[in-house]
Amino acid sequence: MSDPEHPRPRRRGARARGAEAPKREVNYRTLNNPFPVMKAFSDDRIEAIHEAALSVLEDDGILVLLPEARAIYRAAGAQVDEGTHIVRIGREIVAGALATAPRSITLRGAVPERDVLLELGRLVFQPGGGAPHATDLARGRRPGLGRDFRELVQISQHFDAFQMISSLVEPQDIEPHLRHYFTIEAKLTLSDKAPFVYARGTPQALDSFEMLRDFRGLSDDAFRAEPWSYTIINTNSPRALDIPMAQGLIDFARNGQMCIVTPFTLMGAMAPITVAGAMVLSHAEALAAITLTQLARPGAPVLYGTFTSNVDMKSGSPAFGTPEQFTASLAAGQLARLIGLPFRNASGSAANIADAQAANENQFALWGTLLSGTTVIIHAAGWLEGGLSLSYEKLITDMEVLQMVAELCTPTPAETPDLARDAIAEIGAGGHFFGCDHTMARYQTQFYSPLVADWSNFGRWQDQGGFTASERATGVWQGILAADNRPATDPGRVEALHDFIARRSAEGGAPPES
Repeated sequence: MSDPEHPRPRRRGARARGAEAPKREVNYRTLNNPFPVMKAFSDDRIEAIHEAALSVLEDDGILVLLPEARAIYRAAGAQVDEGTHIVRIGREIVAGALATAPRSITLRGAVPERDVLLELGRLVFQPGGGAPHATDLARGRRPGLGRDFRELVQISQHFDAFQMISSLVEPQDIEPHLRHYFTIEAKLTLSDKAPFVYARGTPQALDSFEMLRDFRGLSDDAFRAEPWSYTIINTNSPRALDIPMAQGLIDFARNGQMCIVTPFTLMGAMAPITVAGAMVLSHAEALAAITLTQLARPGAPVLYGTFTSNVDMKSGSPAFGTPEQFTASLAAGQLARLIGLPFRNASGSAANIADAQAANENQFALWGTLLSGTTVIIHAAGWLEGGLSLSYEKLITDMEVLQMVAELCTPTPAETPDLARDAIAEIGAGGHFFGCDHTMARYQTQFYSPLVADWSNFGRWQDQGGFTASERATGVWQGILAADNRPATDPGRVEALHDFIARRSAEGGAPPES
């Protein structure tokens, strides 16, 4: 029998002195959601929400500001009022569009290992996106810069649990008519993951498609045959589709690139104050936009999406990580399953710094997306101030949670050796398993190794400086940037990309359209 006061000496399963420790094999690139889905409403009430959304489109319509989009709707049989720009879309038109929208989409990366399969049951994470500010403990809060954008691309590239590159921060030191050249160049040369492309007018979209097509070495037909990039389309709630968003739906669909349709509906502000009412509006807007993609090109890759939360009724400020956002996420999952499309949802936080409030809100919202069966979770890490800033430290501390979720996506083995029957027999009652063969053969690779968490006791933690998780996270992101690991690229394609950017910049670039 072993003595709990005197652990056994190292046995034959132990690693020899000086030998390299075996690496723990993980696969965070391909995840299946392991959680059973929850419901916010009964099935008949979800049907009622769907029917109410269809009646909104038929009876009340949606404001469509782009003439070309109105013409596409009209050609499909929708009623278009050119005086008010209101388009009323019959439910048979919506049903036809949903019939052609793909249930499964493969978003292509630079290499096959970076391809992302998007369908119900899959799970994909993205870092926060679209923030006008960046913040970290070393340099403080500041308007987003080109330097920040490039750094955040490299940090996103480092983590396999980010399977796609988001819009990250706005590099405000780059002129708007040249900004798309800068951001696409950074994503193509610093990452091999599928990039986000802004829908800010046809000229910018076509520039971006040409850069991506040539850098990937594709023909026009090969590029249009599969999605190599994606965009986010936000409707203008309530019930409006502006010019660049409508044009983006058309441009991306016709070029075979993926749209993620995302009404941004805040309960009590630009959406009804009830969860059910907000979901009627969000669902109606999403269906209208999805329909436009399919009318522009049947079979175009498109994701259903929602970003529904509530506001602080005392100030009007957006709130995130609330019970209402959680419930809306569950309802969105039910609606996505009803129409059969993969869908997008979001986490995030309204906190001003990376503190306990930020962690609580982000994780509570995250669980809402996980239990709703979300396919793509955007703003899963780093988002602060309701999207006004992206925090380097919070990106790292949130990534700890995402990697632990990714661990849960891998089935836990329970084969005969895993039952440890011999080890249980070997160790007497009251003993310990530190030195037994079963432990020594597995101890280096059995458990998840933390990214930023510190599991030492108080005395050791204090002796090592007493650093907080956010302070330790600073060292993590600084280490990633210092390593400066980049994917392999073709020097000729890099040169051609830079030549294209120089030529188009000299020609005046492409101002965003609004």
